[in-house]
Amino acid sequence: MMSHENKNPSKIENMSDVTTTSNSNSDIIRVLLAIVLPPVGVFLQVGLGLHFWLNILLTIMGYVPGIVHAVWIILRK
Repeated sequence: MMSHENKNPSKIENMSDVTTTSNSNSDIIRVLLAIVLPPVGVFLQVGLGLHFWLNILLTIMGYVPGIVHAVWIILRK
């Protein structure tokens, strides 16, 4: 006999699938913000800590170093 397994790809098997999707969506938003305004992306990730102030300094010194630092902070977790 054939077993009738539900192979619906939209069905969520467990809660970790939802959490992973939610985290990746927020990471995408943070990365997009980091490209437009690097300190905002860092702030959303770590708050007003050392990396935020370092990112402001890097962004003032050059826009590209600020973006690289912001994306690194967001994706390193």
